[in-house]
Amino acid sequence: MTALIIVLLIVLGVLLLLLEFLVIPGITLAALGGVLMITGGIYLSYDHYGNTIGHLTVLATIIFCTLSLLLALKSNTWNKIMLKTELNSKVEKLEAEKVNVGDQGICVSRLAPMGKIKLKKKIVEAKSTGVYIDEKTKVEVVGILDKIVIVKPI
Repeated sequence: MTALIIVLLIVLGVLLLLLEFLVIPGITLAALGGVLMITGGIYLSYDHYGNTIGHLTVLATIIFCTLSLLLALKSNTWNKIMLKTELNSKVEKLEAEKVNVGDQGICVSRLAPMGKIKLKKKIVEAKSTGVYIDEKTKVEVVGILDKIVIVKPI
């Protein structure tokens, strides 16, 4: 009966460690529980069966941990739950012919220092020159940087 308890403690401890490493990283309760179970199994082995069986239990536990980790990493189970999404989208550049330096518009939202402005019946992302600009304030374009229009209040 004691041998069955020792084996169950070690197997459950290894499963908790694998769960910690591969499925729910960051939750240290599973790792602590796994280490405590493995340690408890090894302690019971030394306590009930002596040094020789205790040493063999430690060796068997190390081999079992290594093999189970290698098998878990080698199996395709982890590939099924792994995120493999690739992002291949691009940010569109602001078309230069639609917005020119000197154009005037009105703030749709507060620019603190970023916000939205309405310029030639289009709403675009804008950045103030450093001051906060309240909404419904008239602004003038002083520069264009990629998709962001740089404005100052009029």
